[in-house]
Amino acid sequence: MAVFLLLGGSECVVSVQPRPWPEPDPQVAAVIRAIYRGRREVPLAVQVRDRLGELFPDAVFAEGFGKAGKPGWSPGRLALVTVLQKAASLTDRQAVDEVRENLAWKYALGLGLEDPGFDHSVLSEFRSRVVTHGLEERVLDLLLERLQAMDLLASGRSQRTDSTHIVSAVRDLNRLELAGESVRASLNALAAACPDWVDQVLVVDDWSHRYGDRVDSWRLPTSKTRQDELALAYATDGFTLLQAVHAPGSPAWLRELPAVQTLRCVLVQNYTRTADRAGRLRVRRRERAEDGGDGLPPALSRLASPYDTDTRWSAKRELFWNGYKIQTPTTQ
Repeated sequence: MAVFLLLGGSECVVSVQPRPWPEPDPQVAAVIRAIYRGRREVPLAVQVRDRLGELFPDAVFAEGFGKAGKPGWSPGRLALVTVLQKAASLTDRQAVDEVRENLAWKYALGLGLEDPGFDHSVLSEFRSRVVTHGLEERVLDLLLERLQAMDLLASGRSQRTDSTHIVSAVRDLNRLELAGESVRASLNALAAACPDWVDQVLVVDDWSHRYGDRVDSWRLPTSKTRQDELALAYATDGFTLLQAVHAPGSPAWLRELPAVQTLRCVLVQNYTRTADRAGRLRVRRRERAEDGGDGLPPALSRLASPYDTDTRWSAKRELFWNGYKIQTPTTQ
């Protein structure tokens, strides 16, 4: 039983099909044998496929994916891509380049020479689903079990994971700055993608002043009242922008721009919009549930930057940072 992942817009469409990992492509395998025959060390990706085979079965990740939709990339092979990516310290874009261009990776994944691979955003979506459904330790467990079965790892000793903090290469933004900078990033993306549409549709008097420079480059108001007013102004601008993008006369592909999708997510996570009895829409900031508010998403799923949708605010004992947690196995 195999589970497959396909990125479609801002959502993932998945299906379940009985398909095991494909064997290495004969052409790719022949080239690999010719290149590394007794002269050079075989790449890690080739060693993993030859010695460990189908290391991460798709069925292991089934509970994190639905059963409806078109077939796409299998989560088991995406897990292997993620492992190889971390081993080589690659970004998502660099990893998908390896999938598309590196013969060793094609061999490990069973891809043909002309296989185009997939979009880099699929890796981010895959990791989010794995973490959301608590499947992140399955990868380590499967690897440890296989290594112990092959006597490559001593048994009888307990294995555990520890997290190493990684600071992301983006500016730290508070919630107010995040909302404003997300609107600014969307405006810049739309202006670059379709400037004529922006000039005709998004003509708002104070937007050029409000979003001309990075939001965190100028002094924000110090009073809470003024901050709340600015936060609602950012939200109103953001919802106005999204309404224009989704209008019937607007190009449908504009709503698929990553910056627009990120803005939509930031607004949903940080604001509520409801209609009063007169039908007027009211925008409010979300506050923590324990403070009497509507509740904020957990930090694990809440975006922290419009330019890096993987980075998160994290805490470990007295340490607080904006970035990532890298899980590393240790032996006790």
